[in-house]
Amino acid sequence: MRDGERRAEGNVSTVKEFVLLGFSDHPNLQGFLSGIFSIIYIIILTGNILILTITVVDPTLQKPMYFFLGNFSFLEICYVSVTLPRILFNIWTQIRTMSLPVCATQLCFFLILGTNESFLLAVMSYDRYVAICNPLHYPLVMNTKKCIQLAAAAWLSAMPVHIGLTCYIFSLHFCHSNQIDHFFCDIPPIIKLACGDTFLYELSVYLVAMLCAIVPFWLILASYSKIISTVLKLSTAQGRGKAFSTCASHLLVVVLFYGSASITYFRPKSNHSSGLDKLYSLFYIIFTPMMNPLIYSLRNKEVIMALRTLLLKS
Repeated sequence: MRDGERRAEGNVSTVKEFVLLGFSDHPNLQGFLSGIFSIIYIIILTGNILILTITVVDPTLQKPMYFFLGNFSFLEICYVSVTLPRILFNIWTQIRTMSLPVCATQLCFFLILGTNESFLLAVMSYDRYVAICNPLHYPLVMNTKKCIQLAAAAWLSAMPVHIGLTCYIFSLHFCHSNQIDHFFCDIPPIIKLACGDTFLYELSVYLVAMLCAIVPFWLILASYSKIISTVLKLSTAQGRGKAFSTCASHLLVVVLFYGSASITYFRPKSNHSSGLDKLYSLFYIIFTPMMNPLIYSLRNKEVIMALRTLLLKS
């Protein structure tokens, strides 16, 4: 048996590389999927680069809200680039093998950037909370130094946890097969290939998910409960509408992000199937990053004006 598949050493079979099955069960759709994914990747890059550019160069957007939006757009570019180029490479070349170190690296960056997105959404909700609930103190609280500190915390805090989790997962012995029935290295299909009892590994994954996803989600809920309470106390309908409009885009992105992640990772095991897992994962890693620039640009007049100015200049 090839080294890349499995090699028996005593009673233990050791996997040296994985084979990503991806969409190989739909050979007639390879060309179509290649075209669709290429177009989506271009849309994601273009939309997020435009948002990032205007938040940097437009003087009217030099505010904490848009500083975090620029960080979020850059994060989306990194996040989708961890998986989508490799998916396209596999389709174009039909080379589906991936060594364990490369698979571990992809998984680690995917987890880190996904958690960074969760933390950054929590930071953005805190920014909206201060702006609406404490408007007089907003310039003092959300000063440049504080914004940089919050952004740095959102970017860096997940790294130690997920580097440790990735090392822990890849300390498993993989002996059932070397074929991952997925299009990128993700935790559930990798753990399926492990021999022996994986209960402690699955428990570790759920504990980390609670820490890195549920805690920021509760912080977002707490912020918006305060925001809604404050907005409802405003005396004019115009004031309430303006306050809600500043939060609508962020809230919609939160719903998309946590909704798709929950469906993907927190469904009962009895409801899991490889086909559905792939479909939900596509929504999570492709559709949401594609929609975010559209959501922020279509629902924000300042962003629309900045985009018009940038495009007219070019």
